[in-house]
Amino acid sequence: MRVQIVDPAAYTPPYDHALAGALARAGAEVELVTSRFPYGPVPAQLQTGGRSDTKRVAPGGAPSPSAGPPRTYEVSETFYRRASAAGLSARRRRLLRAAEHLPDMLRFRRQAEAADLVHFMWLPVPSLDRRLLPPKRPRVFTMHWRLPEAGSRIGRSLSRLLAEMDAVVVHSEHGAQRLAEDFEVSPERLEVIPHGAFDYLTRQADEVELPDELRNVEGPVILAFGLVRPYKGTDVLLEAFARISGAELWIVGMPRMPIEPLRELAARAPGKVRFVDSFIAAPEIPAFMRRADIVALPYRNIEQSGVLFTALAFGRPLVLSAVGGFPEVVELGAAKLAPPENPEALAEVLQGLLDNPVERERLAAGAKEAARGRYSWDEIGRKTVALYQRLLDR
Repeated sequence: MRVQIVDPAAYTPPYDHALAGALARAGAEVELVTSRFPYGPVPAQLQTGGRSDTKRVAPGGAPSPSAGPPRTYEVSETFYRRASAAGLSARRRRLLRAAEHLPDMLRFRRQAEAADLVHFMWLPVPSLDRRLLPPKRPRVFTMHWRLPEAGSRIGRSLSRLLAEMDAVVVHSEHGAQRLAEDFEVSPERLEVIPHGAFDYLTRQADEVELPDELRNVEGPVILAFGLVRPYKGTDVLLEAFARISGAELWIVGMPRMPIEPLRELAARAPGKVRFVDSFIAAPEIPAFMRRADIVALPYRNIEQSGVLFTALAFGRPLVLSAVGGFPEVVELGAAKLAPPENPEALAEVLQGLLDNPVERERLAAGAKEAARGRYSWDEIGRKTVALYQRLLDR
């Protein structure tokens, strides 16, 4: 079974590599078709150097030679060769991607002929990309997006794109219900396969310690981690933190929105708020996660989150908004819920956990168990290969 995993813009390298490795362990022959990740090493720690490199990668993440052991997967950096160069400004990168997108998609149509099945993680321009899809069938699409309103322009584009797929993978029962009801994806084309816990982050050989300023902090830490975007509710968390005592709040990740309003909110809080406003590479993540007493995800709108599945891998107690698929994680005993966009209720949940270390330990144990069980990549790999086989048999 020859499978291509396609993420043109390298939006989710941790997920892409984890899935590719899991599929390879489950017996598939896998090629990850993507672009060079411009912000640092990818999870597999590839050191790529050509304009369209192909590497063999062991399923656990380490590079291996072409003649290496079985059950490896290939990485082909087919897309955005100029736009993926290091050191470009964000504007320059966007312009180059726009120029390269059409020719790269046309080139990929030919590349897809080598596969038995093509599985898209992302398609950056859905209104255009649905017309450029390779004729190769079956086609599978994983729904990573935050689901928009069905009647919006992007919602209509998404509906038309999903109509071109033979199967749509979604990470939660809530997401499957919304896709069926709002986006008219037939239930027989929907497959609920959970997101996996990023356990590879817990066993890196090159982990980086916290900076001295953070390493010397005493007392509990609430961590908000990942790219800072409006839908993630960082402002709600800061308003909640103004009602909390006995902890620090760390906001860690590259801003994708104006950050000054957040700093103004932080200045009003009686407790200490620290901003680490830069991209956090994989070797830096463990130190932040292990130091966190609580990881908070007060999102306004989401189905599932890579930050959530990073925290699960490290066994961190979680506080989540009651949105999307988050309640399904709470049902496993790994997190507490708070209503979205409600600073008072969020503060009450956070303060309750800060005051109750026994409850934090219970949630930590639930997170570890969830990471080993339902959110295990080996289980996800088996389920995904079974889906592929059903589609190919059909």
